Amino acid sequence: MKRGIGNHQIGDSFEGFVLIKESTKGTTTNGKPFLTLVLRDATGEIEAKLWDINHEDESVFVQEQIININGEINQFRGKAQMRINTIRLAQPTDGVQVADFIEKAPVEREELMEKLTEAIFEMKNPAMQRIVRAIIKKYQEPLLLYPAAAKNHHEYVSGLAHHIVSMLKIARELCELYPEVNKDLLYAGIILHDIGKLKELSGVVSTSYTLQGKLLGHIPIMVEEIGNTAKDLQIEGEEVLILQHMVLSHHGKAEWGSPTPPLVREAELLHFIDLIDAKMNMLNRALDKVKPGEFTERLFAMDNRSFYKPTFED
Repeated sequence: MKRGIGNHQIGDSFEGFVLIKESTKGTTTNGKPFLTLVLRDATGEIEAKLWDINHEDESVFVQEQIININGEINQFRGKAQMRINTIRLAQPTDGVQVADFIEKAPVEREELMEKLTEAIFEMKNPAMQRIVRAIIKKYQEPLLLYPAAAKNHHEYVSGLAHHIVSMLKIARELCELYPEVNKDLLYAGIILHDIGKLKELSGVVSTSYTLQGKLLGHIPIMVEEIGNTAKDLQIEGEEVLILQHMVLSHHGKAEWGSPTPPLVREAELLHFIDLIDAKMNMLNRALDKVKPGEFTERLFAMDNRSFYKPTFED
């Protein structure tokens, strides 16, 4: 594959194959229809505008189609945007497939599963270990495939498992610094906190929210899953309640999606570890796309800030 979307700068021309992640029809102020496309390849994604469309374009250029485009990358409201000059659907003779355009975690699935297993073996509390082990066994296949989110952070193949393993690494260091922390509880909370996204999100290629995801959300889904698993395993006790609280509170505030704030030390720590890993993943991937002395595009999930990449070396 040629140099990808993520490696292009404002002012560059682009020609090549990309995958349509999203396709939305709009209308200009003078009544002319256009399409807003979110295009992706293995290096990143970009919004694009296709002007002066007809009814055929609306039915042809839809999500999960591979297209060949020629265009220019401009800037609009602080973000890169592609203006498409020419566009066509990919043909079988082009030798491209959907898998070519999907970003993957920088760690192999086997290694991610190994790290998860190691963390579970480290847990000494039998109730929490059994609950975590049962849920991971039940969801192992999609866990190693799904992204951690539809956008913003770890939104790539194996992104959810990569997010969990990265958080476990942070937790291990913090438990050394703060030995009073219940490591079993923190590890269990980290492993389980986002598993509900396997039902909230639709998959990897064009990740969207399922009906269950829209109506319930991954937090209530996972709280129920923990309760059902404990019941099936005939486990009772405070561990079940506290694990449910860990999941219920990990977003930190009601306005961020948590029905209750963290009220247990390990729940507070889980919230901050989650924030650190999500924000660093966003920042690192955005900064990888710019040269020293330049700013990133505005990052919506980071209060719409642009971040500067210093010119001096480490």
